[in-house]
Amino acid sequence: MSGRRVSSSRRKTRSATVKKQRVVVDRPVEKPKLHRFIGVSLSGGKSDKACVAVLEYFPEHQKIFLARMYEKIRTEEFISADLKIHEIITQFHKDVEFVAFDAPLSLPKCVACPLTCLGYETCTEPEVEWMRQHFAEVHKGKKPKKMFTPYTQRCVEAYIGHSLEEPFEIQHALGANMAPLTARALFLKRRIEVPCVEVYPRLSIWRLGQQMKVAKSHLKFHKHVVGGDESRKVFLQNLVDRKGVFLYQQDLKAMVENNHAFEAFICGYTAFLKFMGQTEQRPAYFPKSENWIEFPIRE
Repeated sequence: MSGRRVSSSRRKTRSATVKKQRVVVDRPVEKPKLHRFIGVSLSGGKSDKACVAVLEYFPEHQKIFLARMYEKIRTEEFISADLKIHEIITQFHKDVEFVAFDAPLSLPKCVACPLTCLGYETCTEPEVEWMRQHFAEVHKGKKPKKMFTPYTQRCVEAYIGHSLEEPFEIQHALGANMAPLTARALFLKRRIEVPCVEVYPRLSIWRLGQQMKVAKSHLKFHKHVVGGDESRKVFLQNLVDRKGVFLYQQDLKAMVENNHAFEAFICGYTAFLKFMGQTEQRPAYFPKSENWIEFPIRE
């Protein structure tokens, strides 16, 4: 009789153990939280050199990775490069905070303005009035004074060109070289469901380089055919060493050799900085209806 009781007790113990084990096995494993940022370098209106960089940030570990790099996105017989870019963005749509473009994402005021006026010399729209005042201050005491053209340029281009610590020769949104790029960026933006931001890579590189004490020669000539690869290499190595960015060796090599891949990454990284609250806020007096370009704070 006592032997049967012990056997029954053992069966109960085994049963309880199995139940406990099942509870542990069936418990869902939580994936670490991540935030994605996508940088797009369009490289031209119809160029087949566009690049897309996908960055991933894990707040639990405070680590930012370059997860994927897509180079030289080309148009094929029945598939455009634009469709390929859109498909890449859609593929990583989940957890994406921002998609950052290296091209204008808004048109100059006078292009889309429905009003009929005598001219921008007397226009009272806030954006045009801001530019009139801005250029009067910039060219005060200079002869001849240059006029602004609110049908080719935006307030943000005037601000970056003349109001920062260095003069930046940023092209107008509808200037001769930038107009096809603007049209392409606006076409893509309409089809993207996540927030899009605009980045001026040269300014982001300058500000980040100043933070990391990189030589100015490397910051100003990263696009040059001669010496540009070395400048990109120095900048990226500093970003890895001083900012803790993780880059795979093959991606590092690709960005050193290909400036468009490099600028796509810079766009994505600037979007990450915006998410972290480390990009410059627009001035209080800047027109609220105007688009803004995201770039890192000075310190």
